[in-house]
Amino acid sequence: MAGRTVRLVLLVGAAVLASGSQGDREPVYRDCVLRCEERNCSGGALKHFRSRQPIYMSLAGWTCQDDCKYECMWVTVGLYLQEGHKVPQFHGKWPFFRFLCFQEPASAVASFLNGLASLVMLCRYRTSVPASSPMYPTCVAFAWKMDYFCASTVILHSVYLCCVRTVGLQRPAVASAFRALLLLMLTAHVSYLSLVRFDYGYNLAANVAIGLVNAAWWLTWCLRNRQRLPHVHKCIVVVLLLQGLSLLELLDFPPLFWVLDAHAIWHVSTIPVHVLFFSFLEDDSLYLLKESEAKFKLD
Repeated sequence: MAGRTVRLVLLVGAAVLASGSQGDREPVYRDCVLRCEERNCSGGALKHFRSRQPIYMSLAGWTCQDDCKYECMWVTVGLYLQEGHKVPQFHGKWPFFRFLCFQEPASAVASFLNGLASLVMLCRYRTSVPASSPMYPTCVAFAWKMDYFCASTVILHSVYLCCVRTVGLQRPAVASAFRALLLLMLTAHVSYLSLVRFDYGYNLAANVAIGLVNAAWWLTWCLRNRQRLPHVHKCIVVVLLLQGLSLLELLDFPPLFWVLDAHAIWHVSTIPVHVLFFSFLEDDSLYLLKESEAKFKLD
């Protein structure tokens, strides 16, 4: 029974891995890739390819096989458009014009700007909020680690901050355990996408689920404290904006001019949200500092 179950799991896993998108299932695409690899990706032809490949492409990990898939993708897209059909996806992604070594240049630029905005606001936070504030170590140290990896970890960072703000200041051990759990979730998530299969559907579902938990937790805390804390309105606006802008991630359309897609638009749109969120963190940290100083004087 156990052996049959294992075989069934392996067969299901193989079927999932074997499934692709409409474009890469097309015989014309597969035949094109096969001929291209036979012609260019072995023997002397491969040496010639590597000799003329730009250094930044090889450093970025672009192989001869990747180049064949890229060229054949556009051959297939051209045939689809000639026949009046909709643009297909390839390997779970829309076709993008490659710029230098970037497969999705608009998303790459938008991600850089997003990270730059977070870095600027983090530096401002460190300058304006004294290190003695109860929230300072949380906002600086953990953000520095989490924001480094990718945009989706910002949501986990926000969930962790909410845990610290609502529970952790009174129960630090709970916040530490929760941080370990989030790091474990992040490690498992990144490992699956990197080592097993980069599944866009799973990645989207996971981000949506975590985003809903984040929104519900923050909004509950904000509504309970809106009368006592005047700066809470900033947090409410941030949460509502993030939930509204997340709909962009659910949109699915071919990239405009083969460059700009919903994901890139989402990255650009969230830049001012990061600014507002760090403004809320700054106000809240200063409030907590004043509150702790007042309690110290009373004691």
